[in-house]
Amino acid sequence: MDTLLAVIAGGFIGAVLGFVGAGGAMLSVPILLYVFGFTAIPATTGALAIVLCAAIAGAIPKARAKEILYREAFVIWGLGLVTNLAASILAHKLSDQVITTGFSITIIFAALSMLQKSAEQEQRRMSPGVLVVISLGIGVITGLFGIGGGFIVIPVLMHAFGTPARVASGTSLVVIALNSITAFIGHQSHWDEVDWKIPVVMAVSAMAIALLASHRQSKSNETTKKAFAGLLVLVAAFTMLQTWA
Repeated sequence: MDTLLAVIAGGFIGAVLGFVGAGGAMLSVPILLYVFGFTAIPATTGALAIVLCAAIAGAIPKARAKEILYREAFVIWGLGLVTNLAASILAHKLSDQVITTGFSITIIFAALSMLQKSAEQEQRRMSPGVLVVISLGIGVITGLFGIGGGFIVIPVLMHAFGTPARVASGTSLVVIALNSITAFIGHQSHWDEVDWKIPVVMAVSAMAIALLASHRQSKSNETTKKAFAGLLVLVAAFTMLQTWA
């Protein structure tokens, strides 16, 4: 039964990453916590592995279609490297309650970012100042909560720089993959605390579905984003209740 649930959960995570370009860890962490009984640090560690695999799979069709801004993706990852690793180390010293509370607050902001409407404007490159601020912030939330930061990358690229949705999504997937592998290495001391059977099954399922979903992503996915935003609010509320009840 656990294996079947892991396959279904992984497929759902892969679909979200493929269609939206973000949000995989926001689902992976609570699923590992409340469906499979993981504690906070093993859940964030396992989620990083799942999201890493799914993001790579989802990025493949984007790379073939030339829908990735590589400069932005690698600069965001490189600048956030220090805060990512530092936050990963800090996470080991925080209580489960602090981590799950911070996680809940973060995904509320993620839901709000998904509700912003796209505006037609000329596409332009991201300025150095914006790149630095975004990169440092994404590094922190990835290291602490196992969240890849796509929910920040996508709206900034689309709303501030006029980047098409498919390109913003593809760039986000690369940022998520790079940040996830960095944070996963930062969690190395906790690898032996994770029961890897469930995350591995979820990762394989997520990769297969993310590859398909990314290839079939529509140019306009406002309805999908609104539905996902609503789901994030419910996940955040449930996580907060479980943390403080």
